[in-house]
Amino acid sequence: MHDLLRSLWDEPRSPHPPTRVWRDWALVAVLVPLAVLEGLLRPELPWRFASAGIVVALVPILLWRRTRPLLMVVIGFGVSGLAPVLLPGATLESFTLVFLLLLPYALLRWGSGREAVLGLAFILGKVALGAAAGQLSPVDLVAGFAVLSATAALGLALRWRARARQRELEQVKLLERERLARDLHDTVAHHVSAMAIRAQAGLAMAPSDPAAATDALHVIEAEASRALAEMRGMVRVLRHDPPAGPPAQPAPDARLADLATLAGTARSGPPVDVDITGDLGDLPPPVRTAIFRIAQESVTNARRHARHAKRIEVRVSADPTSVRLRVSDDGEGGPPAGGAAGYGLVGMIERAGLLGGTCEAGPDPGRGWTVTAVLPRNGSPT
Repeated sequence: MHDLLRSLWDEPRSPHPPTRVWRDWALVAVLVPLAVLEGLLRPELPWRFASAGIVVALVPILLWRRTRPLLMVVIGFGVSGLAPVLLPGATLESFTLVFLLLLPYALLRWGSGREAVLGLAFILGKVALGAAAGQLSPVDLVAGFAVLSATAALGLALRWRARARQRELEQVKLLERERLARDLHDTVAHHVSAMAIRAQAGLAMAPSDPAAATDALHVIEAEASRALAEMRGMVRVLRHDPPAGPPAQPAPDARLADLATLAGTARSGPPVDVDITGDLGDLPPPVRTAIFRIAQESVTNARRHARHAKRIEVRVSADPTSVRLRVSDDGEGGPPAGGAAGYGLVGMIERAGLLGGTCEAGPDPGRGWTVTAVLPRNGSPT
């Protein structure tokens, strides 16, 4: 209980409360003439002109009810409570004074925890004093308490809803950052790794075969162009202020036919053998993309870290319920526990998990490293 009260007391204000909007000015513009008209048209009100003047003077506090909720509650309910003392016989029975109910609403919606506790205590104290002085009948007391509770509950409900929406947006942003991290690693890092491997091969071959160095430069140029194009595509999608012209579109989904390009890029490393079996024609785009990215990352890791590897095999098969990917090599060692390859393994596992599948990676009993992924055929992002 103590922890609950402490958390309530330490609750911060709701972030980014609007200072004033056009509705606030419209509300003031309507309430002021209503208070004046009520003072003119209700002669039974005691001290009716003074009461109308007090109501008119209190109306502008609505302009600060979000940014200074506790102070406005003290002013509004304090002045209405002091009116009978300053004006004997005046009870401020003006109908226009109902706008004060906006103050506890704003207090619970925008105020901090300590402001809410102090403000509600002040309001209840004012009501208790009025009841003790005989200004409120039991019926008025119950009705007023019910209306006040409903107003405060509405403020709390909207505050909770806004907080839940904020948490939802933060979760979406976190998932989007994770997706972008996977995409950056699986695309740009793949091309950079290919450039590094090709550059090493060109340097090794340059003394004996200068033409190999030239060929390596051509491959590096092509990989750099592809990496730059993919980076530009991601930046266009992320921009909030795209330039004039057609809106930026995300890069097209990877196709399983693109797996053949993995075999074609093995000129500076062990040969890559790609084999696709089963009916894969109607796979959803998320499944196609996940299969390609996992295979791409696995091949990149094998070429970088599998020492003395003679082959890399990529096998994709499908049945009516699932798609299975297996990437294996016969080299020594495997991806390190940390670094870029470590993030690559995490990204592969996340990709499979988001589609309701699994991804496992580890050394083979003899030598080599194998990555196995199993995805539901009709998987969809969660």
